[in-house]
Amino acid sequence: MDAVQIIDDPAAAAAALDPVRTRLLAELAEPASAAALAARLGLPRQKVNYHLRALETHRLVEPAGERQWGGLKERLMTATAKSYVVSPSALGPASPDPRSTADRLSAGYLVALAARVISEMHELFRRAAKSGKRLPALSIDTVVRFRSAADRAAFTEELTHTIAGLATRYHDASAPDGRDHRLIVFGHPLPHPPQEKV
Repeated sequence: MDAVQIIDDPAAAAAALDPVRTRLLAELAEPASAAALAARLGLPRQKVNYHLRALETHRLVEPAGERQWGGLKERLMTATAKSYVVSPSALGPASPDPRSTADRLSAGYLVALAARVISEMHELFRRAAKSGKRLPALSIDTVVRFRSAADRAAFTEELTHTIAGLATRYHDASAPDGRDHRLIVFGHPLPHPPQEKV
């Protein structure tokens, strides 16, 4: 089972986003039969079977063996991943493209960059799986609380200068065996936690 599966096929995305099928994908972190799922979700077994077939058609669930239940054999199913992300590329020409956004400081540009990362990672996941190699990646996730907008601006300037210096030092356009890596750094305010009603 993959940790994350990126869905880029529009039909598979539509199948996965159905509320009942979303529940089934969550329930199938562990193998289960249609009868067991029907009991958990309070649905008729025939309806669960219908949804499982749709998910299997799009390779979102797969058989995980059989078990004897009374005089019947039940097929066990499992999700193909622990979690799923729908790639913006599933939207085709309507997907966001950072090249179409002139304002590099806008929230729209940040979202377009994040969308491009998901689309590119999908292709890289596929290639790594075919070659049986681990995909080298780097990610940093931290929270910085700025005292003021001026501090945020100073941090941004220093971070930009530091990254530009590192890129200059390590980038070698003439390296015959080198491989380009995309480095994206972005920041955004954290959402406020919902206020509790008194």
